[in-house]
Amino acid sequence: MSSTRTIERTYPAVRTTEGGGFIVHRPFPTRMLMDFDPFLLLDEMGPIDYAPGEAKGAPDHPHRGFETVTYALEGQFGHKDSAGHSGTLNAGDVQWMTAGAGVVHSEMPDPEFLRTGGRVHGLQVWVNLPRSDKMIAPRYQEMPSAKIPVATSADGQVRVKVIAGEALGVAAAIETRTPILYQHFTLQPGAKIEHAVPANYRVFTYGLSGKGFYGEARSEIGPRQMVVFNSDGDTVTLAAGEEPLDVLLLGGVPLKEPVVRYGPFVMNTEDEIRQAVIDYQAGRMGQITH
Repeated sequence: MSSTRTIERTYPAVRTTEGGGFIVHRPFPTRMLMDFDPFLLLDEMGPIDYAPGEAKGAPDHPHRGFETVTYALEGQFGHKDSAGHSGTLNAGDVQWMTAGAGVVHSEMPDPEFLRTGGRVHGLQVWVNLPRSDKMIAPRYQEMPSAKIPVATSADGQVRVKVIAGEALGVAAAIETRTPILYQHFTLQPGAKIEHAVPANYRVFTYGLSGKGFYGEARSEIGPRQMVVFNSDGDTVTLAAGEEPLDVLLLGGVPLKEPVVRYGPFVMNTEDEIRQAVIDYQAGRMGQITH
């Protein structure tokens, strides 16, 4: 007999400013919740409508010791790095960047989007790397929307975009360094799904739009809320109310390693953080040519 997980706690997303002055809603890290092992951060950017010339981004900044996962829902996100990579994420695209030993990254609006303006909505997740992988060579997995697997329930009422892990019998195309779930569910009004999750995964949802009913008690929770599930079952229950429900399901196997963070560096010890700062200042992470 399968059993559905109960809700441990909910956390509201906190409004804050990032990068060159754009607004994000962040359920963690905050004063209430520092991280959710193996995840370090979740930011929802927008939705926001920019007039021509208004769009903002995050100028050159370094990363070491973790992965950044950017998922574009609407609009365009430009990026460039010190290893010579550059490109544009369009609606539905995902970029899974393994920073590893270090890379300098820039996330600025695409020039054409900056000129025309428009609506922007996206998400960024930081995934911690285990001690053994923190100094691996940087790597990108650019996944256009058309190549991200999608599954639909037998009754057609539930659709899921499988960015990482497996859902409704469909496996993701992206490779992860540690076992990760990252799935975007869309439920039609009144739809419900009981979704299997591995016993050793810590799991949470984050609502994008619509009110959802979560867990065994079918607790009603609105958007921009992080719902943390207990580890007391092998499924999670998601259900929509009178309007469609758009919700992210994320989970992973905890690393259970020390986390020392200093801005864009996440390592296991203070000494490793000091070395990251020295390496960055000495130019060992390269620089972006603009």
